[in-house]
Amino acid sequence: MYTFSFERLEVWNRSRLLTKKIYEITKVWPESENFGMISQIRRAVISLCSNIAEGSSRKTMKDQAHFYSIAYSSLMETLNQLIISNDLSYLEDSKLLDLRNNIYSISIMLNNLTKYTLGKK
Repeated sequence: MYTFSFERLEVWNRSRLLTKKIYEITKVWPESENFGMISQIRRAVISLCSNIAEGSSRKTMKDQAHFYSIAYSSLMETLNQLIISNDLSYLEDSKLLDLRNNIYSISIMLNNLTKYTLGKK
């Protein structure tokens, strides 16, 4: 089986795991949030993975870095929604802490990937 370049990126793989966690956590949230918070947070975390994948396929380093920057923004949007979900008592403190730690690791990887990409000539 052929492996595409984004599939070899650790940051993409960790983002994928974060996406799975978000989907599992939001399964038990109130049904009234299906078209609100649940939909929004799922779209944000999918955007994270998708922009990493799309960025890795771009021909210029500037284009790649641009998509990694969008991925970072989606990651921060996901964190914001998790914090609000915690405020609304949809998400336990311990789960928020675990997810924050994952987000922190991914953010460092994304920043490093962006710097590396912009540093390539």
